Amino acid sequence: MKTTAVKGERGYDNAKKVTGRKRHILVDVLGLLLTVVVHRADIQERAGGKMLLHRAGAKGFTRLALIWADGGYSGRPFLDWVLDHCGWLVEIVKRSDDAEGFVVLPRRWVVERTFGWLGRFRRLSKDYEALPETSAAMIYAAMVRLMLQRLARNPAVFV
Repeated sequence: MKTTAVKGERGYDNAKKVTGRKRHILVDVLGLLLTVVVHRADIQERAGGKMLLHRAGAKGFTRLALIWADGGYSGRPFLDWVLDHCGWLVEIVKRSDDAEGFVVLPRRWVVERTFGWLGRFRRLSKDYEALPETSAAMIYAAMVRLMLQRLARNPAVFV
């Protein structure tokens, strides 16, 4: 028996050839978490992005104006949906066609860095949770811990 095999909602992502879940996060320019959505892997990125941005709008992030996203969220219907339902502009940060190997993309590295911070927590390094809601709660708890550590290190910054 595998130790990481867990019951719960899982899906198969045909593009990446993996079974599991997808995490969508919305962060500010510092990489601090605003909201998160976790769902089965068989749901497309654009549908997950709609869930994420709908949740962000419901939480009252009215000052958002521009959202940077990766190529998985590209497509005129998604961009139009965001503008119509949320009033925000989405700029897709794409990798150039002639790039080889790893390339740091402008503004995209902020989200990747946040995923890196989250990956240092044992409960988030693999998908141990049975429910997607529990996985999302673990992400929020990890970010609270990170922000409290930073506040304790330099409290004058946040006054």
